[in-house]
Amino acid sequence: MTIKKGRRFKAACFTLEGVGSFSVSFYFYYVYFLMRDHFGFDGKHNLAFAALIGLIYVFSAWQAGRFAHRCGYFTALKVGFLMMILSLAVGAQLGSASGIVLASAFFTVGQCFLWPTIEALVSEGEDAEGLPRAVGTYNVVWASTNALGLFVGGTLVETFGFGVLFYLPIALLLTQLALTLWLERHVQGQAAASNQPPAPAPSPDPNRPSPAKARAFLWMAWLANPFAYIAINTFVPLLPSLAARFQLTPMQAGFVCSLWGFVRLATFFGLWFWNGWHYRFRWLVTAYAALIIVFILILTAPNLAVLLAAQVFFGIAIGLIYYSSLFYSMDASETKSEHGGIHEAALGAGNFAGPAVGAVSLQFFPNVAYSSVMAVSGLLSLGFVALLAIQWYSRSRR
Repeated sequence: MTIKKGRRFKAACFTLEGVGSFSVSFYFYYVYFLMRDHFGFDGKHNLAFAALIGLIYVFSAWQAGRFAHRCGYFTALKVGFLMMILSLAVGAQLGSASGIVLASAFFTVGQCFLWPTIEALVSEGEDAEGLPRAVGTYNVVWASTNALGLFVGGTLVETFGFGVLFYLPIALLLTQLALTLWLERHVQGQAAASNQPPAPAPSPDPNRPSPAKARAFLWMAWLANPFAYIAINTFVPLLPSLAARFQLTPMQAGFVCSLWGFVRLATFFGLWFWNGWHYRFRWLVTAYAALIIVFILILTAPNLAVLLAAQVFFGIAIGLIYYSSLFYSMDASETKSEHGGIHEAALGAGNFAGPAVGAVSLQFFPNVAYSSVMAVSGLLSLGFVALLAIQWYSRSRR
């Protein structure tokens, strides 16, 4: 599916992305505080909850990307927004832990229809010069509203109560659904009124790496990104436990623990305007090595100074890893929604694996200090070895 894109169209797509990112991040950053305060969830229970959501995300994102390619981008967006709105509306009326988990599961399925679709909409048809700009804008938009969701979410919860977790995203998602319907009518009217021949395919980039090298970097980025999300989604469910250790309220936790999100945003800006990292293995492997170290530091920090310093390097590392995965996914594919779905499914694999390993370690080694941190850092180390192995194998085959 190819859609003619102008500035207004792109702006509308980035609006859908930004508002959706805020809604999702706000809900999932603070639903763990809801589960702790209302249902007595500790770190192990929140990690198990996060693992379930991640497992659902893996299969849903992959299939949602294929659905968007087969059935159309606007159909996928409408399905996603309706599922998310209905899930939150039902979840707001449920007063049990199982009800919130079920509503969150359906909310997760719904959001999976958004990201591969929007990634494809903003990237499809771009040439070698336009693609980095499109991917850069995409990353900056979602990272800024994601960081904002964590930063202000605690304040919103303390001010309005946990009900705001449901009602604010519902209001935002309704506006997105309305914007999607307007966009669909606008594009259909534009197509009906146009008698111009289709635009020619983008010209190939003479500086592109060889297909073998591009494929190797795609696989390395698809490997590294889930491991980055292993770190993120072990950290996020443990936010309530981390806040309790430093005696932080939800609002204070939002202020203190959102630094990495803003650093990731700054990293996206830097990578957007500087292309020297494209297809350079040393950047990817250095970011991954740093990720392991700072992950351990964040969750074992003896004081707030160490926690804040570690978040700076955490944000840089995951920023470069995520950017690599999305850029190589879009750069190497003609079926962008399907590759976007694979990119998101790989992300979901990390969402599942990190919390799952952390929860299992707390179940079997509850008296070992930081057992979940040690287990997950061991898993991250295996990913580092696999990254080196892919690079060695790909170079030996060129």
